[in-house]
Amino acid sequence: MRRLASMAGAGAFAFACTSAFACTSAATAAAPNPSFGQHGMALFGGPDALYVSHLPMFHAPHDAQVVLRVRLADPAQDAALRRRLAARTTLWTVAPEKFELDRLAPGAGKPLASFKADLVLGHFEQDGSTEFKEATVVVERVLMYRRLDPQQRVATRARYVQLGGGARRFLVKEIDSRPDFDHIVAIRSAAGAPTGPASVPKLALRETPAAALERALPGASVAGTVYFYTADLK
Repeated sequence: MRRLASMAGAGAFAFACTSAFACTSAATAAAPNPSFGQHGMALFGGPDALYVSHLPMFHAPHDAQVVLRVRLADPAQDAALRRRLAARTTLWTVAPEKFELDRLAPGAGKPLASFKADLVLGHFEQDGSTEFKEATVVVERVLMYRRLDPQQRVATRARYVQLGGGARRFLVKEIDSRPDFDHIVAIRSAAGAPTGPASVPKLALRETPAAALERALPGASVAGTVYFYTADLK
């Protein structure tokens, strides 16, 4: 019965496609967006702001480095999450519903305004604990959207983008090599200190030492590592 139904459907499609153009148009319309999938993210921040950073790979649908400033739609959940993130530097991740990552790209025709997600203490794929179930995450601003280049290449320096302008800030390493590593660091800094990027020597796939980051950002001190991972960027 399954085979007959399949053949009948194929016949109906063939009959409906009266020209090569019509068949091509129908196939294109049915093709899924190559960036559609579940896009896990690292979650970090505190009272001043919440951030999520997509956990990228060098293949679709995850081949873009994306950092967002967000908030939770529920004010009570939002306040509780910010308090917990400010209490100590540890890994939180986001397990969102599936969506098209391209909707966060500059000039997207239908920008992603919000999505549902479980917020997990620890890694959502490695026995983390779900602390907020099906929370609504509102996208306030896209801070970074960089399409990853799959070609093998080596960089001798690592560039870190600085997020935040108060005493508590974060550094996110730009992924610019293959293989490479994903690295997010919490820092403490003077409220009026510059907010520009930091460039430091890159030590192959080893985590950048705190001392190197502090030398690149005078007056700053590293509070801890939020996320460091190499396996997905080989």
